[in-house]
Amino acid sequence: MNKKLLSLLLVLSIILSFTLIGCNKNTGTNEKATPGNESNQKTEEKKPSKKFALRFSTASVPTDAHTEALYKFKEAIEKSTDGQITVEVYHSGSLYGQGEDCEATIRGDLEMCYMSAQWIAEKVPEVSMFTAGYIFKDYNHMTKVLNGEIGRELFDTVAKKIGARPLAAFYLGARQLNLRDIGREVKTPADLKGVKLRMPNTPAWLFLGKALGANPTPLAFNEVYLALKTGTVDGQDNPLPTTKNAKFYEVTKYIILTEHVIDSVWPTINEKVWQEMGPDLQKKMLEAVEVARQYCDKKNLDAEKELVEFFKQQGLTVIEPDKEAFRNAVQKAYLDNKEISGKWDMELYNKIQELAK
Repeated sequence: MNKKLLSLLLVLSIILSFTLIGCNKNTGTNEKATPGNESNQKTEEKKPSKKFALRFSTASVPTDAHTEALYKFKEAIEKSTDGQITVEVYHSGSLYGQGEDCEATIRGDLEMCYMSAQWIAEKVPEVSMFTAGYIFKDYNHMTKVLNGEIGRELFDTVAKKIGARPLAAFYLGARQLNLRDIGREVKTPADLKGVKLRMPNTPAWLFLGKALGANPTPLAFNEVYLALKTGTVDGQDNPLPTTKNAKFYEVTKYIILTEHVIDSVWPTINEKVWQEMGPDLQKKMLEAVEVARQYCDKKNLDAEKELVEFFKQQGLTVIEPDKEAFRNAVQKAYLDNKEISGKWDMELYNKIQELAK
């Protein structure tokens, strides 16, 4: 009897051992299945949000409104994204020179820069229409076009073709002629014959200089002051705020209020970086850019109201030219040159002109 009882107890002990092992395994599985533990597991697996460090390179000087606007952009985007997007501003060509920054943004070696219609037209020929002198009547006309539906479609096209996306158009001012003492006043295109007019080194800018009646001379922006001082060039064309901030008035005699270009620059981002951001961050980027645009536009509009008097006080002669003569000569030069205007969407051109009314 004792042997049988001992054998029975041994069997029961073995069965009990296996039962306990099974329970322990089930208990482990059940612990993982509890709602609280599921939450912990998901928290552990959640990946951190990707951060974006944007470097913005510009040739503009610190006192330019569109340079100052970059710090408004930086402040707005860093605040709205809690630092997920950060911005470092490199002004005065300290990181890349003018034009080099655009190429670097396309390559992806740089995240952001300012581009212009004139520069982009070299790579996207249909954009040349937006480089034409007198295409825009005034500030309201320009911003209605470029910061509206037409601009959004244009910027999408640019992004697809060059891999860099403009986000808005910032107002620089109406471009005016600014000349040394050339021995005569300029009131019509004929008066510019033989005048060495500094222009940025792109085909679109050089064509405009010729259309105005001058002898266009390509020169980097940071070389213009010395070239004016020494007489290497006879003049330059820029909005009045730029002429003041770069101190060109110190080495010139005339301001001619031609208003031949309602000028803008386009803050532009590498398209790959833009797509990596996703819709939520893209929306916040556009909102921050809009904050910067409003700052830039207002500052330049306010400055233009005051600068004519400022230049007079500095001893410059301010001339009201025959603007209609300039407008007719410039528009004719573009429309007659089919190599340029032949690439234009004339239906869109006419639509833009209608928006000026």
